[in-house]
Amino acid sequence: MPVEGLKSIATALAIGLGAIGPGIGIGLLGAGALEAIGRNPEAESKIRTNMILVVAFAEAVAIYALVVALIIKFT
Repeated sequence: MPVEGLKSIATALAIGLGAIGPGIGIGLLGAGALEAIGRNPEAESKIRTNMILVVAFAEAVAIYALVVALIIKFT
């Protein structure tokens, strides 16, 4: 198999597997936050602030996976 084909497969695996974790994590986070707000509506502001912060950290992991995929593809 040529090197370009292997690079394409490695790139696809890097971004594909690297996006699964943050996607699942953000989904679970949203479900937990909605459940918490449903149980305690007075704490909505505090829950929303923490949720946005955690989503940003989870997205950073996906961005790292994208950077690794681009490095694999263009080196």
